[in-house]
Amino acid sequence: MAYEGAFGQRRLTRARWAVAMIFCTHGAVAGSFATRIPWIQDHTGVSAGQLGLALAFPAVGASLAMPLAGWLSHRFGARTALRGLLTLWTLALLLPSLAPDLLTLCAALFVYGATSGMSDVAMNASGVETENRLGRSIMSSLHGMWSVGALIGSAGGTLAAHLGTDARVHHALAVAILTVTGLLACRGVLDLRGTADEEPPPRFALPPRSAVIIGAVGFCAVFAEGASLDWSAIYLRDELGTSDGLAAASTTAFALTMAVARLAGDRVVDRFGTVRTVRTGGVLATAGGLLVVLAPHPAMALTGFGLIGLGVAVVVPLAFAAAARSGPRPAQAIAGVATITYTSSLIAPSAIGGIADLTSMVFSFGLVTALTAGLIVGAGVLRSARGGPAGAPTADRTAPRGAPEPKA
Repeated sequence: MAYEGAFGQRRLTRARWAVAMIFCTHGAVAGSFATRIPWIQDHTGVSAGQLGLALAFPAVGASLAMPLAGWLSHRFGARTALRGLLTLWTLALLLPSLAPDLLTLCAALFVYGATSGMSDVAMNASGVETENRLGRSIMSSLHGMWSVGALIGSAGGTLAAHLGTDARVHHALAVAILTVTGLLACRGVLDLRGTADEEPPPRFALPPRSAVIIGAVGFCAVFAEGASLDWSAIYLRDELGTSDGLAAASTTAFALTMAVARLAGDRVVDRFGTVRTVRTGGVLATAGGLLVVLAPHPAMALTGFGLIGLGVAVVVPLAFAAAARSGPRPAQAIAGVATITYTSSLIAPSAIGGIADLTSMVFSFGLVTALTAGLIVGAGVLRSARGGPAGAPTADRTAPRGAPEPKA
């Protein structure tokens, strides 16, 4: 039966917090893995170069598997597909720490990335549909919850590493907690299903043109994010002569800026709309990039990195939301944007290093600044192809509050 009125609104609110917990769980898996990479390297006996090769496999696995998420959601229903994919993702956390050598580590990280990408697409599709039915922006705060989860997972991993805990034991405990948390959260999400006469999406398909254009905006933001996270500390140390402690603090400050901006971003989007928010973010990020490039003093560079984080924080969540509203198959469009942004996150760190070797670190961040300027120019493509501008006053583009709920 359909649920309407106040009861339906309560179910939507429950679904909103359920999806938030799923995002948090997803982030906690990533944080739990990242902190134990040194242990995994020692356990497998791989060199730094071999480890770098292995760490490319999650992005490869995610890019190849993400298009499957839309087909699975159509075949089994959104809730069942998300429950299964999130469970596979939490269980995949165990695999890298069990790998005895480089070959098995690459295989484990391929599966780890594939399950990460598919569950990522499914949870973003669920988040967008919940946002549309609520009639207000929630995608920014959902991605903020992912950052919160990553910080929680990182904190647990840091404690385990400090205590000298075997990563296999640490990850087994994390898997048990996160799997149960994810399964409980999935009970509250919207159970969306395709109609009997609706053509199922293909298992594998190239992303639609609209997703490629939207993904290009996400590419600029993710490139700037990845470059700043991975290279800000080195920039401060090598270009401005700061201490290792202050240099490391810049990375933490950048991550916290991103998390806070995402958690607060929904109110800004509801007030000013997606296009104005992204365009203003582009201005802030470009100003931050200029401060970094021209900085004669560490304080100026730190301010610049903070502005970059503030400016790009909400772009990817809004790109996913715009992609989902750009055509009849939200999961396929989200998968296309996610593939492009995953690619950006993969190439950004190595591209910055390669350009710095050929020219200088300052020139590398000049490129970052140029890409953030692209957000100013490209913000308009985040307007929805259906229902008016994405991020416009929500009453114009979504069902009103209290609209009929999907069948549960």
